[in-house]
Amino acid sequence: MLMHKNKKNSQNNKGNRLLISVTVLGSAGPIRFIVNEEEVVASVIETALKSYAREGRLPVLGTDLKNFLLYCSHASTEAMSPWETIGSYGGRNFMLCKKPEKLKAAAAETTTEITRKGQGSWKNWINKSFNRKISSH
Repeated sequence: MLMHKNKKNSQNNKGNRLLISVTVLGSAGPIRFIVNEEEVVASVIETALKSYAREGRLPVLGTDLKNFLLYCSHASTEAMSPWETIGSYGGRNFMLCKKPEKLKAAAAETTTEITRKGQGSWKNWINKSFNRKISSH
């Protein structure tokens, strides 16, 4: 009986454990696992990515946790800080998303291509306009 009390006290020192649900944007369903409420968000992201890969889910995400943001479902629209504890948000349902920086870089490349095409095409447009006017007379 005495050993049972010692185990219980050592568990209380670790903090409460939570069953959380992490939904990956674009995936079929949530990933559920148990975490300590004192665990940092970065560690939760890492655990979610490992579980996602272990289950063979699609789309393939990779394992670099720096490319992802975690959002609490009932909190504000701001992403959670990677250094805060998961229990500080008071939620158990989370959303894992890729960082939008790569999308911004891709959009910047397409914008550059459009402006390059646009710079050379105005001359063609003027030449076509004059040719139409001349040929119609």
